[in-house]
Amino acid sequence: MGVGKTTVCQILKRKLDSSVFLDGDWCWDMSPFQVTEETKKMVLENITFLLNNFLRCSVYENIIFCWVMHEQKMLNDILSGLDTKECRVIPVSLVCSRESLEQRLQRDVSKLSPEEAAGKIYAL
Repeated sequence: MGVGKTTVCQILKRKLDSSVFLDGDWCWDMSPFQVTEETKKMVLENITFLLNNFLRCSVYENIIFCWVMHEQKMLNDILSGLDTKECRVIPVSLVCSRESLEQRLQRDVSKLSPEEAAGKIYAL
């Protein structure tokens, strides 16, 4: 969150041929926002479903996925549900210092409407 994942992925989507981009946060875009075992399971299943559909689609050569995955287990769980026999997976982590992250989040929040800012803060 705040490191530039979406920005980097959007750039990759434009620079790589035949690309599609999925941000895992889109699978959490719900109201009311509720993190329960049921919704966590549903989001992982939705992400896996969408990524597998992109993998099966002959139109796409490059599938770009981003999400905050603070534990290796999250990545492993997603990868274990994907049919990656005929593709190469390149995991990338974007990191920054705590100070840089705080500055980025403050800058991002200052651009938002009060409703959007409240939603972002609540999600933390």
